[in-house]
Amino acid sequence: MKLKNSISKSILLLLLMVISVSCNKTIQNTNNGIKNEGIHPNLILTFQGVKNIRAQLGTIPVFDNTLKAVQEEIDAEIALGIETPIPKDYSGGYTHVRHKRNMIVLQKAGVLYQILNDEKYAKYAKDMLMQYEEMYKTLPLHPKTRSYARGKLFWQCLNDSNWLVYVSQAYDCIYNYLSEEERNKLETNLFKPFADHISIDNPQFYQRVHNHSTWGNAAVGMIGLVMNDQELIDRALYGIKDLKLDAKEKDDDGGFLNKDGKAGFLANIEEPFSPDGYYNEGPYYQRYAMYPFLVFAEGLHNVKPELKIFEYKKGVLLKSINALLNLSDADGDFFPLNDGQKGMSYYNDALVTAVDISYHFGKQDAGLLTIAEKQNKVLLDDSGLAVAVGIKNGKAEPFYKKSINLSDGPEGKQGGVAILRNQDMELVFKYASQGSSHGHYDKLSYSVYEKGDEVLQDYGLARFVNIEQKGGGNYLKENKTWAKQTIAHNTVTQNETSHYNGKYEIGSQNHPDLHYFSSANKNVQVSSAKVSNTYPGTDMQRTVAIIKDEDFEKPYVLDIMKVVSNKANQYDFPYYFLGQVLNTNFEYTHPKTLKPLGTKNGYQHLYLEGTGKSNKDNTKFSWLNKGKFYSLTTISDAKDEIFFTRIGANDPEFNLRREAAIMLRRKNIKNTIFVSAIEAHGSYSPVSESAVNSKSSIKELKMVLDTADYTAISITTIKGTTKLFITANTNASKEAKHTLKINNKRYTWVGSYDYK
Repeated sequence: MKLKNSISKSILLLLLMVISVSCNKTIQNTNNGIKNEGIHPNLILTFQGVKNIRAQLGTIPVFDNTLKAVQEEIDAEIALGIETPIPKDYSGGYTHVRHKRNMIVLQKAGVLYQILNDEKYAKYAKDMLMQYEEMYKTLPLHPKTRSYARGKLFWQCLNDSNWLVYVSQAYDCIYNYLSEEERNKLETNLFKPFADHISIDNPQFYQRVHNHSTWGNAAVGMIGLVMNDQELIDRALYGIKDLKLDAKEKDDDGGFLNKDGKAGFLANIEEPFSPDGYYNEGPYYQRYAMYPFLVFAEGLHNVKPELKIFEYKKGVLLKSINALLNLSDADGDFFPLNDGQKGMSYYNDALVTAVDISYHFGKQDAGLLTIAEKQNKVLLDDSGLAVAVGIKNGKAEPFYKKSINLSDGPEGKQGGVAILRNQDMELVFKYASQGSSHGHYDKLSYSVYEKGDEVLQDYGLARFVNIEQKGGGNYLKENKTWAKQTIAHNTVTQNETSHYNGKYEIGSQNHPDLHYFSSANKNVQVSSAKVSNTYPGTDMQRTVAIIKDEDFEKPYVLDIMKVVSNKANQYDFPYYFLGQVLNTNFEYTHPKTLKPLGTKNGYQHLYLEGTGKSNKDNTKFSWLNKGKFYSLTTISDAKDEIFFTRIGANDPEFNLRREAAIMLRRKNIKNTIFVSAIEAHGSYSPVSESAVNSKSSIKELKMVLDTADYTAISITTIKGTTKLFITANTNASKEAKHTLKINNKRYTWVGSYDYK
């Protein structure tokens, strides 16, 4: 008996020594970024990260509160039981929502198992995965046929990819809880076939540069990292090798399958991001794509550190997060450039991921901690811990958003987006590339904001995301017939035809170019850009400025649009305002019956509500919105027609918002220039019923010079003071010296513009 006990103690001691050595080796290897094949988690949440988190639980408020909320959420799900229904619905339908919910629940349950060391979460995740394994073996393609790439759990491969990105994290967290037999069963019948369906079975989805493909690449790559399947990892990074297709395949978004070798995760970093971190599809889809970009990158960093993924393309992934945060208004809502749903903001979970990962793997920018404080939650992993500790230690500093110019294109040579900020005013000037299949035909357009409220709006997309009653939650036909069309934006439309004739193939080959951007003078923020080929034989140049002047209550916008053409055209220039019309300085009439303004290119969706003629050198219009007054002053002549329009014609299902615009029309003219000023001023209180400073401060707006080289605009206030803004239309370098004579007065300055 003593001998037996002695042997048992020796075996136990030996086992403890092995475990100790193994754990120490694991920690060392994890810290060195070297994968140990049997150690999990190692993808997003790491072995060492779990130790660090457990050691500090109860002392890190933001993390603790997030953990508590997630635990309550998943406990409630466990109490409800597991449901994996046979797929049948579009976005917003019950089966779609349930499977989408399951992927999030699985990921969170896996994390709770690791942090709390409670097997009930692992068992729950295992049981759900086994139900999916049993179902997937015989699951056909999704019954809905609308997508160019049908999934199995969901109507499109995109959502199947979403599912696998999340579920791969759950699998990593419970990997060692499962037996080898259980792992083999899941990998053979579920995960490997799932990854193959996303990629091999649907190259038109997977083998291109697009946010869809980014999700697909991340899904295949992340499950490959957990399974240690090098073939899947390579497929994720570099795309499908030896792909043979007979013809170019087009998807229903207007994007094309790549046959020039540009595919895979690395290509999806290389192509859409500019050196400044701007994503060519716009901030709404950058937000959507940042989650797979960053979580897969984090997984690669932890498992394949030799790739140095956060250094790829000079660290553009981390740089892009700063760009994305700057593409938001004062409330944190992203500007709706291209296809973008209004109201999407940095409070979205994808931005929690972005902020935490950027802080942890970047330069630990203290400004990000302030964003994280506003989000009031963190990731339950290593990066979330770093943020929570930083906040706890009082390191947070304000995140300042200043005027910024973000180049577009892989080399930064395909236009861009300029954001001018002056006090509470923001102007978003879009002179970017087409923006892939989610792009709009709106070259040199802009929108204006005050304290996060729209003054002149961009419509955004025509879609009710995940609302089943509205087209299954998918894009509505009006997205193409209205939202993408040029007339839906605050820019010039020629001959009632959209830029590039509304053709993706043409638009994707052309882009505007930056003329200059100047933000050195805090009182005068300016950007100017040029574009040709939007219409054959027509060139456009737009210069916009936000100017802070002592004679104005708030900074005002000055807008100069030059149009030069080789033939006479009709030009339409709308301003999409929000709020209540107050007054005009011109007469107008109302039609007895509302009729569409035109028959195509977006005009079929505009009701004509009023028609007027300019009878003065300046046309003035003012409106009230959310207790603030605004005024538009534009240089005009007697030939200018003025329209009041409203969105909603030829829209029997009420898919479009019924919003208004005032539009200027000029007919039968070759070259023209539109010059306007937009003022924000005063306030109205419904409580005190008092209106303060409700009228424009501009007495006269006048063009005193317009040549190929210079345009000069005088702004005279009701106080009698006059200022002159001169922009250089050709030589606009910072070092350029200019001398100009206007009305017998000599003006001399250095740089792109002059204001005095």
